[in-house]
Order: sequence, then structure tokens, then C-alpha cells
Amino acid sequence: MTDPRPPRTRPEPVQVVKQRRDAALQRLVGGVPYIQFLGIQFDRRGDELTAILPFADKLIGNPVLPALHGGATAAFLEVTAIIELGWAMLWEDMESGVATDASPLRLPKTIDFTVDYLRSGLPRDAYARARVNRSGRRYASVHVEGWQDNRSKLFIQATGHFLMPDRRSPARDG
Repeated sequence: MTDPRPPRTRPEPVQVVKQRRDAALQRLVGGVPYIQFLGIQFDRRGDELTAILPFADKLIGNPVLPALHGGATAAFLEVTAIIELGWAMLWEDMESGVATDASPLRLPKTIDFTVDYLRSGLPRDAYARARVNRSGRRYASVHVEGWQDNRSKLFIQATGHFLMPDRRSPARDG
């Protein structure tokens, strides 16, 4: 009697999976020039992303204190939210086998973004993580928290609402 089940394929080596995921994240982040301008980096652990804003003198808004510029830190959190949403879509496609290197990347567009400045940002590296509260076909809500030395002592937080790209139609410029 023959076995009706298809033959089992060996799982991909873990290093191949990691390289594919890292390349996908780099492609996502590399498509946004503002990320390079600010110097934002992303640390990936599985599907979890931590954004890092390395300190640079150009980020100082008040040289007397000195303190990070509020616009730079707000932009850091907004970028973190957008990349988190893009990463969640890309992750879903990668894990289902839909995504390829040629797949067009479309990022969500900001509807509104409310920032709470909790304390001055010190002249040092900052970190942020985004949590998707709701994500549907057309709309997503995200909460982002930013800290510096101590994860439990936030210096900034934000909530944003985003228009999700139509994943059924091909990418359009604009």
C-alpha cells in the first residue's frame, strides 16, 4: 500500500530563513530616504522590531539643556509605526510564501499622529517599539513608546491612525 501523503520536505536551514527576513526588512527600510537621514536602525528578533535612533548632534533641538528636538523624536516614532505596519504585512506575505524580492512595497499613509512628550529627550540613543492595536484592510491604529536608558521610563509616546495600502492592486507611484 502506498502512502497518500505528499513527501515531507526538509525545513529550510535557520540561517537561510534569517537572511531572507533580514533582507526583507532592509528592503522595507531602505525604501524610505528619511530613515537614512535620521540614521534610524531596526533590530529584529523574530517578528519583533525595536527601532533605534542613534544620537547625533544634528538631533539636538535645545542646545542649552541639551535636549533632542521634538520634531526629530516625533518623526522617529512615526517612522517606527509605519515600518511596524509594513513589516507586519511583509511578514504575513513571507510566511505564506507570497512575498518575493520583486514584490512591490507599499507603506501605510498617516491619517493622524498624536504625540505625548513626557520628558526631555537626553543627548543619547533612543529606542522605540510599536504595537498595532487594530489593523484591517483599509485602516490601522498603532501605539508607539520611546525610551532611552530605561524601558520603563518613557520620554515620548504616540498614537497614530493609518490608511493601509490596497494589497490587491499593483503598486502605483504617488
